[in-house]
Amino acid sequence: MAELTPQDMAAKLLATGFERSGPSAATLSDPIADTPMVVTLDQLRPYDHDPRVTRNPAYAEIKASIRERGLDAPPAITRRPGEAHYIIRNGGNTRLAILRELWSETKEERFFRIACLFRPWPARGEIVALTGHLAENELRGGLTFIERALGIEKAREFYEQESGQALSQSELARRLTADGYPVPQSHISRMNDAVRYLLPAIPTLLYGGLGRHQVDRLAVLRKACERTWERRALGRTVAVDFATLFQDVLTQFDTQPDDFSPQRVQDELVGQMAELLEADYDTLALEINDSESRQRALTSEPAVPTPPAAPVVPAAPPPQVSAPQQPPASSVPRDATPPAPAATPSASPGAPEEQHGQHDERLQGHIVTPAPTTERLQSIQRMVADQLGDKLPDFEADALRAIPVQVGGLYPISDVWYIEPGLDVPDRLRVHISQFAREIAGEAAVGDHIEASDGGIGFVCVTPAVGQAKALPAFARAMLTLLHALSTAPAPATGLDSARLADDLGPLLHGHGGLVTRLSDAGLVKLFRLLRLARRLLDLEAGVASQDS
Repeated sequence: MAELTPQDMAAKLLATGFERSGPSAATLSDPIADTPMVVTLDQLRPYDHDPRVTRNPAYAEIKASIRERGLDAPPAITRRPGEAHYIIRNGGNTRLAILRELWSETKEERFFRIACLFRPWPARGEIVALTGHLAENELRGGLTFIERALGIEKAREFYEQESGQALSQSELARRLTADGYPVPQSHISRMNDAVRYLLPAIPTLLYGGLGRHQVDRLAVLRKACERTWERRALGRTVAVDFATLFQDVLTQFDTQPDDFSPQRVQDELVGQMAELLEADYDTLALEINDSESRQRALTSEPAVPTPPAAPVVPAAPPPQVSAPQQPPASSVPRDATPPAPAATPSASPGAPEEQHGQHDERLQGHIVTPAPTTERLQSIQRMVADQLGDKLPDFEADALRAIPVQVGGLYPISDVWYIEPGLDVPDRLRVHISQFAREIAGEAAVGDHIEASDGGIGFVCVTPAVGQAKALPAFARAMLTLLHALSTAPAPATGLDSARLADDLGPLLHGHGGLVTRLSDAGLVKLFRLLRLARRLLDLEAGVASQDS
């Protein structure tokens, strides 16, 4: 047999039998890592589950920019296993549509062949792709309320396919947040109502950009009218049900958002309800308005109260601090009144720097553990909040209002966490701790069983004898047992059964189950403050550095 020349060997290797073919070759054809590649418009398709179905408001500006500068930010692409075409991975359908238009208009090669970053299809591909498109659309142009709602409903479908079970709204919110698209559960509920009750009747209005607040108004109106209808239609024969009536009325107002008036919808709906129920229009309108006000009060988010500029004196201060009108400075505890969050102006030239330093120090005192976040996640959260009309919590602005409540007492509380510099010494901490313990025990009428102490965390329980303890009410016994456990004092032989604390603690703190009365809200805040001061006291005496304070 003649020896093969290099040319013969090359020809055999390139023969048809050595070509890669079949499903396995197609499956392995894509890179297994992020890889730059050039693709043509013929090879690329838009993402088919893109939540945006209306034209991007910035379409013209983006097109002008691409025409002049080219594609500054090529979209990332991917490909589902076994499919022939690439798809946009996470945001870029608008840019793809613009490239097709420019190629059709100019036939310039730069619009036909584009350099992209290929990313392999991940294990959770559909979920990753959809949440990526939702997030990118928020950042690059925003979605209408109904587009966002439909996108989240599609995400619910993918999550349920993944888990094999139905998801609650709170679980859906948790999974969306974990995948980089945070949406509160309350907003998911509004979106679900919009898709279920409003979209079939007013698609033009919703896709035209009807906002969240008007959607909320319609949702509240529907619920209020439905409750009134069910109450008045009970035992009557009515020609139509409420769901059909609501859809029929709402369909009449499927116009552009600029021409839409929720009040006109209400007038028409109430008018037809009055006719069908044979009721007086004005009486029915008053009923519905009252129900609507109650519904809005239940579903609206309360505003954060603005802290007072001056200290608020308790309405009924204890006798020991209310007797003198102008007590001398030495007779008033230095920290009896918490400082106001805002710094007090000063005439001293160095005051602004000093106040700024105190503000930063106090701000750091509220950080138990830093909250991990990224600029991208914060941007998405801000965009979603702006679109939904919400206000994101601002830690730096709100930190000095740690708990927006006030609790009176000998040492009034307006900030559970912050410890004033004048209080931050062991002796002063013990005085406050013992007073809070006495006031907490006073709720169960056993305040006289608490005595101040120069050791431990500042107080001890003078526990009753066995016979006396059994005569105490269950609430009093549970309260003394809890305070005795917190006092760090040795356990004497008393009638208090420390083993029962495990059973009594839940009812004592949140009130569910058991025979023990629940601690009041004021008592609970005092207990939080007691624990905060006790932890700080023990850290000081153990020589722990003050970064935890």
